[in-house]
Amino acid sequence: MPLVDVDALVDGVRAGERASVSRAITLVESGRADHREAARELVGQLAPGNDSPCVRVGISGVPGVGKSTFIEALGTLLTGREQRVGVLAVDPSSVRTGGSVLGDKTRMGALAADPLAYIRPSPSAGTLGGVARATTQAMIVLEAAGYDVVLVETVGVGQSEVTVAGMVDTFCFLTLARTGDQLQGIKKGILEIADVIAVNKADAQGGDDRAGEAREAARDLSSALRLVARSEDWTPPVLTCSALEGTGIDEVWAKVLAHRESLGAQGLAGKRAEQQLEFTWALVRDELQQRLRRSAGVRGVRDEVRAQVLSGELPAPLAADRILRAYDEG
Repeated sequence: MPLVDVDALVDGVRAGERASVSRAITLVESGRADHREAARELVGQLAPGNDSPCVRVGISGVPGVGKSTFIEALGTLLTGREQRVGVLAVDPSSVRTGGSVLGDKTRMGALAADPLAYIRPSPSAGTLGGVARATTQAMIVLEAAGYDVVLVETVGVGQSEVTVAGMVDTFCFLTLARTGDQLQGIKKGILEIADVIAVNKADAQGGDDRAGEAREAARDLSSALRLVARSEDWTPPVLTCSALEGTGIDEVWAKVLAHRESLGAQGLAGKRAEQQLEFTWALVRDELQQRLRRSAGVRGVRDEVRAQVLSGELPAPLAADRILRAYDEG
């Protein structure tokens, strides 16, 4: 990426130019020191207040649940209402290359071709800190470009879901019936952070009673939710839908908006303010990690420390102290 004209990029993003949006997101994802500095300036100019009207939704689910099909169905529903929809697909699994898997974009062919939609795989660079930095700033870019809804899909499972839930207004969890045990694979932690739950693949077509099984699974989940202590006044609804057939999607979206409404203007602003504070510390941790990697002092002891740790000569706590001492003295 050549020398960045931040002011021109800001103007392009605010004008809603797709090319500028893409360049801006590439900039905030970059790990280069000069790009990171330009990205901070860019985001500083674009950052909305905590009262931004953009609806931020996180979407996760068990493997094979049909997240891409669901997002395409939901996105198509919203663009049909003349709303601009941005989709960020977080991929914490791309640890080896630091890049994104493009499969989600190819699976959302119709939505990707929609002029009111923008789909962007968002790599984590192998760390959840990367998710917090790159995805949160990409979301800011999309909001500044005038997108009404930003959908953040977490491709991985586990801690990445908690990370994504901490950057959106509403977290939607997709699950399936027909898993043997209806609650199999669903951890208590997911039920604690989910605001809306949908049992997908409640298809009317086919010989099996998938819709009936989905309704049964939804009842089981509703019962399980009563056992999960939540500090909020909101009780997560459990719905059924078929992303393939496009049924129940409208109802899921209505509950997403109802959850947002339940927060109220003050509650939503407060939630976003807390998220900004957490994002601040995420940026600090990420920047310190980058400085640690660039440190000449650390480079000077890295190989020796590595060899001694691998041979068992140097315990990990002492190795960490040595690296930090090299950083402080460097």
